[in-house]
Amino acid sequence: MPNTSSSRNTHGAPAVTEARVAYIVDDDDLVRGALSSLLRSIHLEVRAFGSVEEFLAAPRPPETPSCLVLDVRLRGQSGLSFQKSLADSGESHMPIIFMTAHGDIAMSVKAMKAGAVDFLAKPFRDQDMIDAVVSAIERDAARLEIERSLKHLRARWESLTPREREVLELVAKGLMNKQIADVMGIALITAKLHRGQAMRKMDACSVADLMHKMQMLGHGNTAR
Repeated sequence: MPNTSSSRNTHGAPAVTEARVAYIVDDDDLVRGALSSLLRSIHLEVRAFGSVEEFLAAPRPPETPSCLVLDVRLRGQSGLSFQKSLADSGESHMPIIFMTAHGDIAMSVKAMKAGAVDFLAKPFRDQDMIDAVVSAIERDAARLEIERSLKHLRARWESLTPREREVLELVAKGLMNKQIADVMGIALITAKLHRGQAMRKMDACSVADLMHKMQMLGHGNTAR
């Protein structure tokens, strides 16, 4: 395992201190080897494949920040075709960096419109590839963090009783405790108890915090 304690590497990029994976798909053995060495130099875990079929057959660790460095022209399925198949299957979350020795403006525009994060022409500068990969993995790390937060938030919401959810919907709309009690046809003390318990379960420190969390969960328009 590489030593990840150093804060800098020979290319001037910050060293990675947690598991992060760069996948490479290129049918040129020399390119795969050189690119693998380059990305390992910044302490990334690298998994290289000669075809999209090999890539698809290999296990990929879930919830690990990653990116895919993909050659446009491959034997069999092309990189652009593979990008489309990933999007069609709903597996387009992994950031894709395209590389090619035969690219043109139309091809790069098509790739970027389909969601690619970068398009590098061979031969590319080492630093350009490093910058592209680091940026793509940081982007994926941010996506995963949002997904983890939403998963935790959904679990909190699921822990609420139907009454507690109803109270919070009314709180988020700006209703006061007495108004909530009147709308729900319950005693004021009961409304207060439901509200307090629900706010604790949602770990909401204020109404503004609650509104933000409910908007993240997509629970309708919480404005007045």
